[in-house]
Amino acid sequence: MKILFLVQGLDVAASKYRVLQYLPYLKEHGIEASVQRFPKGFFNKLKVFKSVNQYDILFIQRKRFPVLWLKLIRKNARKIVYDFDDSVMYRNSKYVSHESKTRVKMFKNMVNASDHVIAGNEYLQKNTTPYTQDVTIIPSPIDMTSYPQKRYTEKNDNITLGWVGAHGSIHYLKKMKPIFEALGKRNGKLRLKIICDTFFDCENMVVDKKQWNEKDEVADIQSFDIGLMPLMDDPWSHGKCGLKVLQCLATGVPVVCSPAGINKEIVENGVHGFWANTQEEWIEKLETLINDHDLRKRMGKEGRKRVIEHYSLKANAPRMLKIFQQLSSSAN
Repeated sequence: MKILFLVQGLDVAASKYRVLQYLPYLKEHGIEASVQRFPKGFFNKLKVFKSVNQYDILFIQRKRFPVLWLKLIRKNARKIVYDFDDSVMYRNSKYVSHESKTRVKMFKNMVNASDHVIAGNEYLQKNTTPYTQDVTIIPSPIDMTSYPQKRYTEKNDNITLGWVGAHGSIHYLKKMKPIFEALGKRNGKLRLKIICDTFFDCENMVVDKKQWNEKDEVADIQSFDIGLMPLMDDPWSHGKCGLKVLQCLATGVPVVCSPAGINKEIVENGVHGFWANTQEEWIEKLETLINDHDLRKRMGKEGRKRVIEHYSLKANAPRMLKIFQQLSSSAN
């Protein structure tokens, strides 16, 4: 079986977690995979889209195409799988109004042109089912061979609150500054560690600023005592696939998160961490973990078990393979 994966970029996180890390497993099971960035320019697009008939399946990651290009793709592709891990049918959290008729129409067209859709979480699946029932939830999985469990040090008062993410998402964390200032006033030994390429400062809490790089990412996450994933209660945030939460839990770091989107699916409140909505809840839940070393350790270990069972590459790769095999057999 031959599959062409069209992706956003080889160094893009979504491409890595939703395509690239599957390739060795797929190869072991007889799939010949080719990966290309989305073509740019009229003639490059024409060349690529006319050649997709050479493959049994065309896998399109996230992108929606204008109608004319989509018609050409559909005409030439034997089978199309569309994969997405964001609320692409809505505007992002920075907009006052999230509704967009253009985005909805392009998403609908993309789904209708596809033979199967892979959605990153339940909320995204629900936004897909009005257009097709051929949709499967597959989260953005973690390759546990790259995420060893953190070593829990002896009890100490120096606690690191940690966040990892792209600059486009740091506005979620920045909105928590009043929470960090309040916690810092109560406890002078707390630190906030931000792994990103843009940062901010707090008056009452030391902020460790670490430029993200792939080589150090797992070790940096292991240095957290408590992971953070704040979100807003809006359509864009509900489409998030919880990678920050999964990365923390994979290493055994408990989390405090907003109960939005997949966060509620991944984190059982009080088992793998806590949910927090209001400023008061964030302070209460964080202080509970800050003051209880054994609870952090216990929740972290439970979180790691959860990722292994439901959100690991090992658990999800066979599900991806099954979709491809079923599509290929239906074409014969």
